[in-house]
Amino acid sequence: MKFLTKKRVVLFLLFIFPLICFLILSTGKNNFTKLPILTQNIIDITEIDSSKTVTLIDNVSVVCFIGDDVAISKSRLLNLNEKIYKKFIDFKKFQIIAIYPSEKEVVVAELKKQIAAFTDMKNWKFIPVQKELIPVFYESLSVNEPLQKYGSSKAFIIDKDGYLRGRTDDKDAIDGLLYGYNMDAVAELKDKLKDDINVLYYEYYAAFKDKNKNKADRKEVGL
Repeated sequence: MKFLTKKRVVLFLLFIFPLICFLILSTGKNNFTKLPILTQNIIDITEIDSSKTVTLIDNVSVVCFIGDDVAISKSRLLNLNEKIYKKFIDFKKFQIIAIYPSEKEVVVAELKKQIAAFTDMKNWKFIPVQKELIPVFYESLSVNEPLQKYGSSKAFIIDKDGYLRGRTDDKDAIDGLLYGYNMDAVAELKDKLKDDINVLYYEYYAAFKDKNKNKADRKEVGL
């Protein structure tokens, strides 16, 4: 068919198809898959943060655990900063929380300085915590793998209600359950964590729109 030239197909894929997807998301009523809740009753950060300056409630949080070996965590946080933080820095109520043993304050300060050299740190929250309290918070997530020297290679999504979000049908995860996203794998951050945070924000947008008779401004939920 002459009408379906290569140029027209390319133009459709680049411009028309994304517009159709946007209109479906913007005008439909919950026409997308919600991000599953995997764990409720998570301890709030305020319970382990002596400064009481950071909370999970009413925020979309990506939580990670630096642990004793800050050198190993450095590349993970740099990946997280590049592939996730910079994409969502202007989204309302978005934050990344990095939990670390309080005795590692000096080393972590240097890591923060390296990230800050090319990043606006306004939504990065580094939380020093007494070692014995880190497993208490981590265990409240009820995930399927233990901490390693108070650290983890995984980043976790926690929603505005303080619930752990993830996947129940992930083809690469045991039993389909994806509790956390591997910070060592750039592709997983880009293809899974980024997508799932977007799904969560669209979920909030749809709920807000329903409550406001479909007149919700996407900026109200950070989109």
